[in-house]
Amino acid sequence: MELLQRITVEEGKCGGRPCIRGYRMRVSDLLSLLAHGATHEEILEDYPFLEADDISACLTYAAHQADHAVVAVAS
Repeated sequence: MELLQRITVEEGKCGGRPCIRGYRMRVSDLLSLLAHGATHEEILEDYPFLEADDISACLTYAAHQADHAVVAVAS
């Protein structure tokens, strides 16, 4: 399974925000856990429905979202 296929967006679920494999766990929730110092092991223990590849998928998704050009407008 390609990593990014683990990220799903469904109308009416979590406000249409990206989630992990259709669960009500938003990508932003998992990224927030990582940003606040949770280890992969802690996350997988606390959320037994998650798999290690789900964490990798979230990080890959975030990297793709951040990879866009910013064009400065001259004032």
